[in-house]
Amino acid sequence: MHRTRFAPSPNGLLHLGHAFAAIMAHDLARQQGGAFLLRIEDIDGTRSRAALVPEILADLEWLGLSWDGPVVYQSDRLASYAAAGERLMAQGLLYPCTCNRAEVAMAARDIGPDGPIYPGTCRGKTAPPGADAAWRIDMARASDLAGPLWWEDELAGRQLAGPEAFGDVVLLRKEAPASYHLAATLDDAADGITLVTRGADLLRASHIHRLLQALLDLPVPGWHHHGLLVEADANGQPRKLAKRRGSPALADLRRTGEDGRALAAALRDRRLPAGISLAAGVGMAP
Repeated sequence: MHRTRFAPSPNGLLHLGHAFAAIMAHDLARQQGGAFLLRIEDIDGTRSRAALVPEILADLEWLGLSWDGPVVYQSDRLASYAAAGERLMAQGLLYPCTCNRAEVAMAARDIGPDGPIYPGTCRGKTAPPGADAAWRIDMARASDLAGPLWWEDELAGRQLAGPEAFGDVVLLRKEAPASYHLAATLDDAADGITLVTRGADLLRASHIHRLLQALLDLPVPGWHHHGLLVEADANGQPRKLAKRRGSPALADLRRTGEDGRALAAALRDRRLPAGISLAAGVGMAP
């Protein structure tokens, strides 16, 4: 039986892309008599707004989705992120970095799946006392320690982990207790998730998560990276729906009296609103 989760961030209202992702996770669990969990990823500094959580819950209920057990909040798990960071530091796999994003972009020589690859400016250095530093993983050293790693995606098949393509990513951030990579990996293990469902644009991130699972002795789930709902940009190119670009909010549809269960049924049948289509998502511009 699958145990899945939907894990939105309360930094904006949910849109149709979130609805599709939640339905996928919900249905993959329910089809096997499994459990569907709801996790609120609320550690993104000032962008996280507690006032949006009731809207998220109302949207999911409006779609006819129910979850098992209490809602889980990342903000209740800060100690686990810190402990994992300390464990990786003790293995000599993390180093402090005081570079800002502009400095990384200017110094980067290569582009990876997430953008400019960090050139290792701070690797081997000690941060000055009191410096505002993030902690990066020495990816080459960590990959050598872990050795070859495989993981399974229900749609993409068996994958050989290649986290080196990302370079030395940040795991402990300056403005938040942990990066998405570290927090999501630890949370999925703590919640007993057996099937990680999310958009295909995050398939590559799973290479990093598989490495962290090996380094931290965490269970290895299966993955299901589904397609994304997309719209055309000004040049006619597909782009995923996004809060920051004003994609229609579920809350607005809910308040106008639209039938949420009918909308969910349409999304399940791939009957999509005009201007929206379903795309694989891998390699798509954010």
